[in-house]
Amino acid sequence: MIDYDKLLTDSIKSVKPSGIRKFFDLLQGMDDVISLSVGQPDFDTPWHIRKAGIDSLNDGKTYYTSNAGLDELRGEISNYLFRRFNIPKYEKKEILITVGGSEAIDLCIRSLVNPGEEVIVPEPSFVCYSPLASLTGGVAVPICTKAEDEFRLTADALKAAITPKTKLLVLPFPNNPTGAIMQREDLEAIADVLDGTDIMVLSDEIYAELTYGDVSHCSCAAIERLRERTVLVGGFSKAYAMTGWRLGYACGPAPVIAAMLKLHQFAIMCAPTTSQYAAVKAMRDGDGDVDMMFEEYDRRRKMLIHELNRIGMPCFDAKGAFYLFPSIQKFGLSSEEFAERLLNAEHVAVVPGSAFGESGEGFVRICYAHSLAKLTEAVIRIERFLKTL
Repeated sequence: MIDYDKLLTDSIKSVKPSGIRKFFDLLQGMDDVISLSVGQPDFDTPWHIRKAGIDSLNDGKTYYTSNAGLDELRGEISNYLFRRFNIPKYEKKEILITVGGSEAIDLCIRSLVNPGEEVIVPEPSFVCYSPLASLTGGVAVPICTKAEDEFRLTADALKAAITPKTKLLVLPFPNNPTGAIMQREDLEAIADVLDGTDIMVLSDEIYAELTYGDVSHCSCAAIERLRERTVLVGGFSKAYAMTGWRLGYACGPAPVIAAMLKLHQFAIMCAPTTSQYAAVKAMRDGDGDVDMMFEEYDRRRKMLIHELNRIGMPCFDAKGAFYLFPSIQKFGLSSEEFAERLLNAEHVAVVPGSAFGESGEGFVRICYAHSLAKLTEAVIRIERFLKTL
């Protein structure tokens, strides 16, 4: 009998399964569950975007594109980033179309990080960065961000984490799971720390369009001192409700994008052609759709922040993405225990904060990409559960 455990690489065996996916398994077979756990828009992809994809199929546009993606799409991405975020325009050779933002993150890390080099990852954060760093032979170095700082990465914390082996800093803002954002002054302080180093920045800006309140999203790529060291990752899943289309992009210095392209052409060939034609339409004519969904998310955000604080789950005024990260510390349960008991008692699913790193313990992630009616019912159930603790 083959011992498959011996055949698998040490690096893949060392990677732990996603704490998010592990929790989702508990939902199987349960009825009447309100799931506030999946980070996916509850809107359908706008019709005119879907129609562009359908039209491309009807027109026989079903062949490979260039490895880097449609020239037309790369041009529209450059225009979009300038129009929406005041990011100086990228040349086409500085843009790569990928299979979701996830592939762009993977390509960036694998192209930059040698065995033994360090990747700084602010936590709590999405689950992919540290495992991908480990699979290259790199070393993930978590930095604990704190609720009292609204989960921002501070310049002092970054400075303390840098060593001669530091190669890459991940900046995942607006943040999943906390909803934290970094404003221009925060990024300028980060730039001060990085000045004079060769440390690159992977700026995951997939939630850039979802920045609320009286502040606008500021990209690392819009700050001149950071631009030359930044690989900006974006995509269509969150802003345009296109999760299943699996399309993202990376923008950055031409030599780095060229290296990422080499990996991409051998592993993927090119991103899905139909999705790329739909994305051209999204970039060109989708601003109104983005604004409409943004307004609805903001209504939900305000309601849920108020209600969570009212029922005794302290939550800061998160101004990014579509997540809240309330504290459960006063209840004396681990985040996993809290989430499991809530699910079993009231059929409401949230994600344990510990799924996003050790610093997430004592919190849970709640996604508000759901109707106000569902969120209202979820609050009723959660409040009922809290009274039993």
